[in-house]
Amino acid sequence: MRKHLLTSFVILLFLIAGTILVVLYGRGYRINLQDGKPDVSKTGILAAKSQPDGAQVYIDGDLTAATNENINLTPGEYTVRIVKDGYFSWEKHIAITEEVVTYADAYLFPTAPKLESITSTGIKNPILDPTKTKLAYTIASQSAQKNGIYVYDMAANPVIAFQGAARQIADDTVALMSESVLSWSANGAFVIASVSSELGEGQQTFQLEANSFNENPQDISETLSIFVAEETQRKLEEDRSRRSGLRRELRSLLQNHFRIISWSPDSTKILYQATTSATLPLVIKPRIPGIHTLTEERILNKDAVYVYNISEDANYKLLDGLPENCNLIKGDCVLPLLWFPTSKHLLHVHDRRIDIVESDGGNRTTLYAGPFVDTYVFPWPNGSRFVILANFNNDTIPPNLYTIVLR
Repeated sequence: MRKHLLTSFVILLFLIAGTILVVLYGRGYRINLQDGKPDVSKTGILAAKSQPDGAQVYIDGDLTAATNENINLTPGEYTVRIVKDGYFSWEKHIAITEEVVTYADAYLFPTAPKLESITSTGIKNPILDPTKTKLAYTIASQSAQKNGIYVYDMAANPVIAFQGAARQIADDTVALMSESVLSWSANGAFVIASVSSELGEGQQTFQLEANSFNENPQDISETLSIFVAEETQRKLEEDRSRRSGLRRELRSLLQNHFRIISWSPDSTKILYQATTSATLPLVIKPRIPGIHTLTEERILNKDAVYVYNISEDANYKLLDGLPENCNLIKGDCVLPLLWFPTSKHLLHVHDRRIDIVESDGGNRTTLYAGPFVDTYVFPWPNGSRFVILANFNNDTIPPNLYTIVLR
């Protein structure tokens, strides 16, 4: 009887000890050797992911795991590097906190992206619509029937860029549309074409349906001021709606310190220029665990360009300032920074090259350093590529649209 009781007691102890070990393991406790002696300590979890997956994860220079695996680490700061053949490596300095999951989410870009053409007839003045899905441009190098205004819908061609997939929405029958200056309505439904009169005095302005051919373009020259006022009001209401959903403290920051350049596609981040030198107070207290704040800058320098992450209340500096010829107040600025569809990256067009940089300023990578025209760079809606205008330094031919394929 005593033997059976002792056996049952030992089994019970093993079960209790096993349960405690499983619970402790689940809460992040690990047994480490410190000075040759076992030591039980809490750990944090690094969740390493990559697109594409199957990359190698290096922790402080040591190959530790592959992506899409959770790695237990003792609390502290680590250099995490994610590597995959054929792609630029990704690296970040990350702080690990006990019992907290910290993410290393690497979006990898190819070292040898492909170049594909969209147009072949030569185009002028491409302009992206507010929805970031359609390009409008003019053609003036073909027969009179083919000259005019075209719209290329990138969202309708999500994977492959097809030559000849553009839709002609106006020709030169009513006016010289092929020489017009283009803009978009705020909702992206209309292309606005301004055409100089044949006598060189004044101009006509037409409102064109963006999704079909306009046999009888609507002349809005007489009502242009009303149209502009309505479009301005629509933009103000959109911005007001975005601001109204923010915390009161953040709305105060926007008013006192931010000159908004643009919102990220998912509206979770703000690209802005600091209007004053100031210290950015914390809006979310206590801070959210697991976010990356080692490179954060909350001391604002006037005119510097930052990204503010709304959900994390984190602020990162990207540029010391905008180019000298870029004046946001006057609205005559061709911005060197534009959001990538991931909302985690921005394209930086400068010094005759195109870089991509994370919204916290990390992992700056040059994607393209070949010739292209001015600042005509447009991200593809799904992030699989971006579009440039180029004639590859051959001034005898008009430039065409090309895509740089990243996925």
